[in-house]
Amino acid sequence: METVNIRNRDMDWDIAADIHFPPNFDKTKKYPAIISAHPIGSCKEQTSGNVYGVALAKEGFVVIAFDRSFQGASGGEPRFIEDPTLTVEDFRHVADYLVTLPYVDEDRIGVLGICGGGGYAINAAMTERRIKAVGTVTGANYGRLMRGGFAKLDPIGLLEKISKQRTAEARGAEWHVDDLLPPSVEAGKKAGIKDIDVLEATDYYRTPRGQKPHGCNRSLLSHQAAAVGWDAFHLAEVLLTQPLCVVVGDKVGAFGAYRDGCEIIERAASKNKELVVVEGWSHYDLYDKPEPVRQALDKLVPFFKTHLNGAAAASRPQAAE
Repeated sequence: METVNIRNRDMDWDIAADIHFPPNFDKTKKYPAIISAHPIGSCKEQTSGNVYGVALAKEGFVVIAFDRSFQGASGGEPRFIEDPTLTVEDFRHVADYLVTLPYVDEDRIGVLGICGGGGYAINAAMTERRIKAVGTVTGANYGRLMRGGFAKLDPIGLLEKISKQRTAEARGAEWHVDDLLPPSVEAGKKAGIKDIDVLEATDYYRTPRGQKPHGCNRSLLSHQAAAVGWDAFHLAEVLLTQPLCVVVGDKVGAFGAYRDGCEIIERAASKNKELVVVEGWSHYDLYDKPEPVRQALDKLVPFFKTHLNGAAAASRPQAAE
């Protein structure tokens, strides 16, 4: 693995990324590449890199797992911002970087997104034609979440709250940062939380199971408005034409990945698209538990090998200079 910094030339900061290499990597050959995008409030060391990135690299792909701007080890101030428009631009900057690497085949670049990273990956692929195949694992439409459960079904009320906080900060008030999860599963249950997604997210992010220094699950209130007005699937009927593989679990929680998976499969203009339902497993089981992850990879690996033109063969030699 190699850690790199990718310059975001538009915003003048760096995007941090880890590159995972195939076995017996030979920098004189050309490899297919996959951009791997982490969940909401997460980082590249949580599932996108250390689970799916590592696994896909073993199958012959160069995998680049990156931290979104304002998060993880990437630049951007203030911290803890989820701005979908800027996030989609991050995908473009990562693609820009990949096409400069002599060992990456620019015609064989795919994308994989987990949770909110899945919604971002779908949206980015609609207008980033260098992406040739799209996979998601328990992918969620962050805009729908922000208008729904994250707004307590009152998006206008949330926007009013955001506006008031932004005015306060413009006048010198401190940033207001929301913790997205309770400190522990026990604290969540004591507070009356029953939803499987919230409790299992807490078990993942707030325990040694998935806890990482940069995976903070925090959100800056004054900068949430852009996400409320965003839709990951807007114009999918017209612009999402790449092959699409959507993996979801059938143990359904409030974050709605199962619902979103069904919706995007129905709406996408892709001629080659598949909804994979991993039976008996939940949203967060698909982050790192061996059996559901194996089932997801059993579909994703052949999907990417087929649509990124024979990754198992590893590679065409580079053309002579």
